[in-house]
Amino acid sequence: MRKIIFILSLFLVTACAAQSTSMRREEIETTAPAQGLAAQEVLASPSVESPTFTAASTSTQIPAVGATPTETPLPPLELPTPLANPPSLMAWDGTPTYLGDSKPDYLFRVRYDPETWALTTDSYGYPAIGHRGIEFCVIAPAFGRGLPANINVEHDLRTLGAIEFEINTAYLSGVRQFVTYLGGDTNIYTGFEVTFTENADLCLQEAEVVFATLTSVKVSQATPVP
Repeated sequence: MRKIIFILSLFLVTACAAQSTSMRREEIETTAPAQGLAAQEVLASPSVESPTFTAASTSTQIPAVGATPTETPLPPLELPTPLANPPSLMAWDGTPTYLGDSKPDYLFRVRYDPETWALTTDSYGYPAIGHRGIEFCVIAPAFGRGLPANINVEHDLRTLGAIEFEINTAYLSGVRQFVTYLGGDTNIYTGFEVTFTENADLCLQEAEVVFATLTSVKVSQATPVP
């Protein structure tokens, strides 16, 4: 009888141990993938000690609207010595700046008082006339060009002499910077730019006296540049 009880007890203990082992295996197989997924998530997440990048290392600084680079002022133009007995007016003949709107065998011509203006070369190597009494007051050829976004331009139409001019006044922070005059006859169309630092009103007033003489001239009749 005792042998039968011992055998039954041994059978129950073995069965319980086998069930416990089976349950532990199921727990391991069930929890292992979850632990592996958690480990993958940790590796995919940035570490606290991962390096970070500042805006300075990844972006380019753009100047704010209204900011303009500091420019070194150009020296005044060197003007030739006045003639001893100058004529009342002298001619300045040149190539029209809008060749597509001009005939190929014509030049522009303006006349100026040699006691007020002098034919010279501007800071960019182009023929120009500089005012003898107003420093930095210069009339030079004007070519079409883009303008910075912080430049405001006012447009006007006005007749000077026999020519109707398109007049464009450029402002920076409310201060006049330069004025362009565009006009021509049936043979040429050209532009002039008037620059100044001081006495802008007087400079423009005397420049318009020159523009009122604008006409065209054939290349064969052009006045040689001295």
